[in-house]
Amino acid sequence: MKEIAIRPATEADFGAMWDIFQELIASGDTYYFAADTSREDCHAYWFGPGLQSYVAIHNGERLVGMYRLMPNQRDRGAHVANASFMVSPAAQGVGVGKLLGADCLDRARAEGYLAMQFNYVVSSNMPAVLLWKKLGFSIVGTLPRAYRHQYLGYVDVYVMYQLLEDPSHWPDA
Repeated sequence: MKEIAIRPATEADFGAMWDIFQELIASGDTYYFAADTSREDCHAYWFGPGLQSYVAIHNGERLVGMYRLMPNQRDRGAHVANASFMVSPAAQGVGVGKLLGADCLDRARAEGYLAMQFNYVVSSNMPAVLLWKKLGFSIVGTLPRAYRHQYLGYVDVYVMYQLLEDPSHWPDA
């Protein structure tokens, strides 16, 4: 995919974001949302307080993916970022996820996060697992049978983690 720009999401993007969200959760194989998750719940997920959402736009017109960035925990855990990603099925396998992931890591570093943690990566979603490993994440934990896959039944979930800079450069707590 050529000519992909990543920018902050706006309310005007939500219709296309909702379409991608619905298509992905209907598959029942990568996200924990129920197929009947409401439009309001989706909106709160992407535009709720304390998080920032970004979209990937192809050729200045078509929204092909999105991510949200926020602290993984509040207060004493707020130095670790968390993010969620969705790429339109029509745009998967051509590098949109890698662009979104790299952009997210750059933004997290620029905002002063010291690490990033993904709390819930479905183990059977091999494209995501391989992408996150390529981008420097490690599997630091396995949650046995924590996801009810629509076709495979209960499968493991990974917790993935990456330090965003050398800990010797971290500020004092």
